[in-house]
Amino acid sequence: MIRRHFFLHVTALAALGLGACRPPESDVPAPEVAVVRDVLASDGGMVVSAYPEASVAGAEVLAAGGNAVDAAIATGLALAVTHPAAGNIGGGGFMVIRFPDGSSTAIDFREKAPLRAHPEMFVGEDGEYSYQIHHRSHLAVGVPGTVAGFALAHEKYGNAEWAGLVEPSVALARDGFVVSERLAGSLGRMVDRFRDYPASYAQFSRDGEPYEVGDTLLQADLAATMERIRDEGRDGFYLGMTARLLAEEMERGGGWITEEDLARYEAKEREPVRGTYRGYDVISMPPPSSGGTALVQMLNVLEGFDVAGMGAGNPEVAHHLIEAMRRAFRDRAMFLADSDFADVPVERLTSKAYADEIRPTIQPAAASVSAPADVDAAADWESSETTHYSVVDADGMAVSVTYTLEGGYGSYITVPGAGFLLNNEMGDFNGRPGLTNESGLIGTDANLARPEQRMLSSMTPTILARDGELVAVIGSPGGRTIINTVLHLVVNTVDFALAPADVVAAKRLHHQWLPDRARLENGYMSEADGDVLAAMGHEVGWTGSQGIAHCIFVDGATGELVGVPDPRDSDGAAAGY
Repeated sequence: MIRRHFFLHVTALAALGLGACRPPESDVPAPEVAVVRDVLASDGGMVVSAYPEASVAGAEVLAAGGNAVDAAIATGLALAVTHPAAGNIGGGGFMVIRFPDGSSTAIDFREKAPLRAHPEMFVGEDGEYSYQIHHRSHLAVGVPGTVAGFALAHEKYGNAEWAGLVEPSVALARDGFVVSERLAGSLGRMVDRFRDYPASYAQFSRDGEPYEVGDTLLQADLAATMERIRDEGRDGFYLGMTARLLAEEMERGGGWITEEDLARYEAKEREPVRGTYRGYDVISMPPPSSGGTALVQMLNVLEGFDVAGMGAGNPEVAHHLIEAMRRAFRDRAMFLADSDFADVPVERLTSKAYADEIRPTIQPAAASVSAPADVDAAADWESSETTHYSVVDADGMAVSVTYTLEGGYGSYITVPGAGFLLNNEMGDFNGRPGLTNESGLIGTDANLARPEQRMLSSMTPTILARDGELVAVIGSPGGRTIINTVLHLVVNTVDFALAPADVVAAKRLHHQWLPDRARLENGYMSEADGDVLAAMGHEVGWTGSQGIAHCIFVDGATGELVGVPDPRDSDGAAAGY
């Protein structure tokens, strides 16, 4: 049974080739898939992502017999075509999986530094740290991980044929898709910025003119790359023509990624970070993501306060959220990094005992002070251009995926002849040893660039369960705000018992230790309450939007899946059957 609002006809999307997903052969026709830009309830499978074409690609895999991992791969590859600002094969990210029996795992496909990387690589000829080198040069590109991550997840846990999962993205790139208002606006803002990047300028404009709503975006070079991935799997990206084209672009632009770097890249399976919050199980991403560790730490601190009794959206609860955030982000700066290269004390940071130690440092109505001197040396700029999607299949397998190019459209560099944008993820390494300041630059040793190290991330794909049953699949884009957006989703679900749509729509706030400033979404509280928060000692600022949380919840009474696209995203869509 499907209950939904605001239909988008799947038959209208069939012309895009989205019916090409065909997992295990069956004589039984696949159920019809519905896709909406509002809340969708279904007792079958569900996908919620940033674009309807991608959600449909994943949901059709589910309807044809694929599992949640299969659908997550199809969705992610389709987003690489339809959501060029963040969806990608030239970036990386994380996948958290919860199986029907309650066990869980995590797939780390975060980008790596090339073999030539070193901690001083972002220093200019003048001997000073260079933002341009760090974020807007070929040296800012990390070795991509997305294709390897999807291939590893499929090898271990998928059950559909790989080619069928890639084919929708081939069709979307080859035959094109209709440009939405959101995408037209995004591409239009990029035209002038792409002028210095010929392949990007050619692919994402019409001879220098912006795409308009209703136009068809064709990407022939990307289609050819997707065909190689379809036909050759992981090797279709990391070896052969695609790898050669990427390495040639690096050489042209002074980047350091070589064909050897690409051939050596490996995604890794890791143990998730696990915690509990008022009887709920929290399953999230371990390092090199800081997200799961910081999330569990904050929840442990908040568990000692009567958050529900404080009430949502008032100065008291905002103060306690901010102070929990402040302490977790301080520890993030001090301790979090790629655990393959640093001794990261995850067990201690996520323990109830550690929360008991730091909770008494929070004063009931007085702000603490953040200072760079609190650490030996303080994470760097991190863009909000990421994307998150959620998948649950009919058997209860749940997949939470957050992946990114780092900045919007990554480095702005499209690989000539290959058609995909490259990340600028090296910007998530600390800029230089010892460079910590009140603006938020951090120079602690653990997250400095080194050969094949993965840069620290805030991405926080998370799954909630209780008493052995799935409760929610959650996550968000938003740079460092990601962790705090996911914190709000948990608190809104557990403490305030909001309905799924309200869990996602509720206003959010953010504090990241440095800079020492709280940023509240407009409408989080009244201006008068904001003045009360400021009187406690908090510097208060306001923002139009924080995060885009495309989530799935399980209705505790009916067992139905409830897909909730974030209303902050005009193109977000839930698809199910």
